Amino acid sequence: MSVAAALACVAAATVLTGCAGLGYQENICSNGEYPALSVGGTGSACFSDKEEPSAGYARYPAGKVPRQVDDKWDVYWRTHTLDKDGKIITAPDAG
Repeated sequence: MSVAAALACVAAATVLTGCAGLGYQENICSNGEYPALSVGGTGSACFSDKEEPSAGYARYPAGKVPRQVDDKWDVYWRTHTLDKDGKIITAPDAG
C-alpha cells in the first residue's frame, strides 16, 4: 500500500469515528426535567421541574441522581431501586 493510500485510510477512519473521540454523553432527561425512579423496579421517567413524580415513581436520593446515560448512577440504578419506604434495595428484576 502506498503512503498516500495509507494516509487516506487513516483520514477516513478519523472522520468515521470522530464523534466517538469527543466524549459525547446523552442526558437522561431534557432541560427543565428531572429523572424519577420506578418504586420497586428499575424503570425511570422524566418529569417537569414544575411537577412531582406520578404515583409509583420517586425522586432519586440526593447525590445519587443519574444525569447522563451510562454514568455512575445510571449504571447503579440498573440493579437497585427504592422500596415503598424510600429505602435502597436490590432490584427484584435486576438481571
